[in-house]
Amino acid sequence: MARVLVLFMLLWSSGFPGFQTKKKDIDDIRLLGGSSRCSGVLQVKRQGVWKEVDDNYWDLKLADVVCRHLDCGSVIQALSKIHSYSDPYSSITPSCLESRSRLKKCLTKRSMLQATSLEIICSDSVRLVNGTSLCSGRLEVKSNQSTQSWSSVCEDDFDLQDAEVVCRELHCGSPSVLQGALYGDMEDPVWTKEFQCRGHESALLDCDSSDRNTCSSGKAVGLTCSEPDHFQLVRGSSRCAGELEMKIEGEWLVVDVDDHSAWNLKAADVVCRHLDCGSAVSTGWKKMNYYAVIWMIRSTCLQSKSAVRECILTKYSLSLSNLEIICSDSIRLVNGTSLCSGRLEVKSTQSTQLWSSVCEDDFDLQDAKVVCSELGCGAPSVLQGALYGDMEAPVGTKEFQCRGHESYLLDCDSSDRNTCSSGKAAGLTCSEPGVVRLVGGASRCDGTLEMKHQNTWKPVDDRSQNLRLAGMVCGELGCGFAFSTRRQKQIRRESWGITLDCNTSSLLKCFTEFTYSTTTIEITCSDSQTVRLVNGTSLCSGRLEIKSTQSWSSVCEDDFDLQDAEVVCRELECGAPSVLQGALYGDMEAPVWTKQFQCRGHESSLLDCDSSASNTCPSGKAAGLTCSGPDYIRLVGEPSRCAGKPEMKNYGEWRRVVALDFKWNRMSADAVCRKLDCGSAVPMSFYYIGGYSGSSAYPVWLINSSCVQSKSAVKECVTTDNTYSSIILEITCSDLLAQPKISPSPSPDAVYKAKQQRLQVLMGSNFTIRCSVRPQYPGGSFKLIVPTPDPAQNYTLPAVNHSAHFQFSAADSTHRGEYRCVYHLYVFSDNFSSESRPLHLTLADLLAQPNISFSTHIDGVSEATQQGLRVLMDSDFTISCSVLPQYPGGSFQLIFNTSDPEQKTYTLPAVNHSAHFLFSAADSTHRGEYRCVYHLNVFSHDFSSESGPLHLTLAGNFTDNLSQTGKRQTDLHLVIGLVVLVVLLVLVSGAALFCYSKASRGQTPRREDNMEVRYLCGADDLLGEEAGGAQGSE
Repeated sequence: MARVLVLFMLLWSSGFPGFQTKKKDIDDIRLLGGSSRCSGVLQVKRQGVWKEVDDNYWDLKLADVVCRHLDCGSVIQALSKIHSYSDPYSSITPSCLESRSRLKKCLTKRSMLQATSLEIICSDSVRLVNGTSLCSGRLEVKSNQSTQSWSSVCEDDFDLQDAEVVCRELHCGSPSVLQGALYGDMEDPVWTKEFQCRGHESALLDCDSSDRNTCSSGKAVGLTCSEPDHFQLVRGSSRCAGELEMKIEGEWLVVDVDDHSAWNLKAADVVCRHLDCGSAVSTGWKKMNYYAVIWMIRSTCLQSKSAVRECILTKYSLSLSNLEIICSDSIRLVNGTSLCSGRLEVKSTQSTQLWSSVCEDDFDLQDAKVVCSELGCGAPSVLQGALYGDMEAPVGTKEFQCRGHESYLLDCDSSDRNTCSSGKAAGLTCSEPGVVRLVGGASRCDGTLEMKHQNTWKPVDDRSQNLRLAGMVCGELGCGFAFSTRRQKQIRRESWGITLDCNTSSLLKCFTEFTYSTTTIEITCSDSQTVRLVNGTSLCSGRLEIKSTQSWSSVCEDDFDLQDAEVVCRELECGAPSVLQGALYGDMEAPVWTKQFQCRGHESSLLDCDSSASNTCPSGKAAGLTCSGPDYIRLVGEPSRCAGKPEMKNYGEWRRVVALDFKWNRMSADAVCRKLDCGSAVPMSFYYIGGYSGSSAYPVWLINSSCVQSKSAVKECVTTDNTYSSIILEITCSDLLAQPKISPSPSPDAVYKAKQQRLQVLMGSNFTIRCSVRPQYPGGSFKLIVPTPDPAQNYTLPAVNHSAHFQFSAADSTHRGEYRCVYHLYVFSDNFSSESRPLHLTLADLLAQPNISFSTHIDGVSEATQQGLRVLMDSDFTISCSVLPQYPGGSFQLIFNTSDPEQKTYTLPAVNHSAHFLFSAADSTHRGEYRCVYHLNVFSHDFSSESGPLHLTLAGNFTDNLSQTGKRQTDLHLVIGLVVLVVLLVLVSGAALFCYSKASRGQTPRREDNMEVRYLCGADDLLGEEAGGAQGSE
């Protein structure tokens, strides 16, 4: 409700401008209605009458003049105050206050009624004087004694916790610098107390203190508080780009400037540095579709290097635009003479986010090119150590290794370096940017065209013949040729105009004086692209080349497939790939790309795809590609996308199309229909309407009919002239009707399953097939094409609510096959038809297959595998039949087949969808195959479903099993004993033979061999000790 009231008051007050008379003297001034004499609504007294002051064009800096005039310290807050009543107001001229005139000489009486006044809150007992902003200066404190004098504070009596309280009391940020005599020497009187704040107090005089009569250092407290965190850039690519917003009283509102013509990059740079976002790169405005309540910032105030919050006007305003700023974020030039000169500092990517100086040893000309380009400046002109001041800590520890083409310094390669041998900081001067530039795009070769004149950049108004201009701009910027141009809307603002015939070697001569325009030109140059198609018949066909390190490389057809082609066509805004063939547009040219692309098809850029190294090209052929072309044409005004008035998109704007030479014919219309994938043009379905006297004209694109008929790309036949016409061209294509849909629509007694254009219908059930089409035109009929026509069945029905239903009963084998819907319609004096995709119908049984299982009693032991049941002789067992719950009731039949010809059956009713058949004392008569058959009567039909087989075999009783097990164990022990005996016999025989062989040769084994022989066969037994010793001695 409050927002609505603000909007109403602003609109009301802006609709009744008052007049101002000559300046009058003020008798007195006061703040009324606050918590003290230093807070409240501003009032002035003249000729004995107190009146509130109109708050137009006031900001925090001007409000501070009032606080100091009232001896109330510094301003803390100044805001508009909304009233429910209106009285005659007085006005204090801000320009008068800015010129430091006496406050009493700045009154201007207004005869209008206002709805808002100015509410000011001052600090009362503390203030900072001689500083560079409201949040810096020499600290002074006002005693609460009767003298009410301001006293300096000794630095010995003041620490960081005391500073935190002061900064908070003044509505500033945290303290950043605390130093004696920083903003001047001590002045009498001197505060005689030492503050002992804990840091959480809301006012300095709330802190504890103790008496102190001397100031040993003799220095006054100098304090710098950071600016409050009340600003942000939002809806941009990072926290350092986007629309400027300000928070007051907990609410964020967008910010605009009071004078667009006075706003420049220098003013925007103040905001960037306040947000710790480096330097301003570009600034502009974003248009809104409605008037919004905003904060207004004074451009001239910012240019005087005042703090940002001091330049915000106190009164809400209404605007159709938001201020946008893009900052450099990670680099800046400080202490320079312009935004393009200074000592280079780089912000680290670590959590500390500190700005670091760069050693001149780590920075060369290639690095400087990247920095100048990133800051929106011209080429580097001077690179010298200590050119703009000495090195300041911290110092960066990286040596940059840029190649010169990178967009950002932090994108460059780098290596670690821990020392700076020269000890000098990199100082850089970039040349001022050229006469033209492209801003807001992906690179310096893409974006909105701006021209610089008298140090002011302004956009360029869009006029005719701008393709030639675009080519000149790309050439001037060294960005190749013009790839595309677009018209971009903007809020009405001062822009450069263009001469109608821009055919001159001097780009400056193409521009005329300032004009107010709502459109600008956006240009994309060829060098802003990383891929291109060359030697083709259009921008969307040719031999593929990729840009790397400022050179273009051919791509081998072996390293490029259809998914890669999809990405390229999308990146070039050229639709889908239509032809991919090696050497289609020329032979391979060096250099050759050395990677094989592995795109998945969804990437937005070819260089975003995965790739692997590929050093050879077996085919030796360059990839040639033809894309279908961009989505730049459409037919509108009819329910079908294949009929209506042709519109084309040029410069990003859709307009209707009119033939330039009025020679439009069916061949021309065919080209449009084919482009839209709408078949061909219907005979006598293209015509002109309008053009009569008094008909309204509207902007159109002119198209060259003969160009279209020569089979050129349709887009290449559109002129750039800004033309108005009342003539309308209409086209109707053969594929006018949308494709109908075919789907099942079951009857109440039918059960079916449909998936991926396949329909499964249960045998004997009724079913319905539905034909439908997207609503386009009323009427028409559907014809159902069936696999086996029935003469008694009607397969053509009128379309009712754009659909028809074909019913079938008692599904059987004749219904199996393929069904299609054909939609017929007579419209535009012609017959049209459209056919659906096929629907394949199959048949299925109604009932699910039952399950068969078994269980045994306590006296039975059984085992089962893969539907086989082994039951012990004389045990009891049960066979169970069950089925999934579908319908209630029914019965189970257990069929038992044996080796005898006779078949036995047992029947039980289905209870909870199952039945249990009990058998006792299993014997040989139970051996055989069992099956369950489920019977059910439903839908007036008998249905049945049979389970898989269960095979039953018999085993001996438990005692027999035990005796057989004992016998098997005895046999096993006997076998093991025999094996061991055979092994022992073999070993003994081998040892004996070995010993005998040695003795028979008359040889004594060697000492090492003798040990082994003794172990194996006993040397004493074979030769005797004496014989062995004599033989060994000999």
